[in-house]
Amino acid sequence: QVQLVESGGGLVQAGGSLRLSCAGSGRTFNNYHMGWFRQAPRKEREFVAAVNRNGGTTVYADSVKGRFTISRDNANNMMFLQMSSLRPEDTAVYYCAANPLWSAITRATNSNYWGQGTQVTVSS
Repeated sequence: QVQLVESGGGLVQAGGSLRLSCAGSGRTFNNYHMGWFRQAPRKEREFVAAVNRNGGTTVYADSVKGRFTISRDNANNMMFLQMSSLRPEDTAVYYCAANPLWSAITRATNSNYWGQGTQVTVSS
């Protein structure tokens, strides 16, 4: 089990940038694949990006390819999402997730460990 805490959300104008952080607890952070999800009002939680346990493989939702970059720093138990060219439709609560199975980290499944979420609001 891993405990996760997100930070870095806020209010930005369209076209701006934000960097989200996810801090993990314990000594087993590098045993988990990590991902970012987001949930807008009245919508289902959706996949944004994932990075494998050692950082060598990444995958992105089509909606954010070329704009967002996921990375991790296992030495400091940290995972990041650099968001650029933000759009109003990116507005959502962003959650970090952890899962020991690569096949599961791209799905909003109850098997994931979840952080508490951080609000990102993009104004037009």
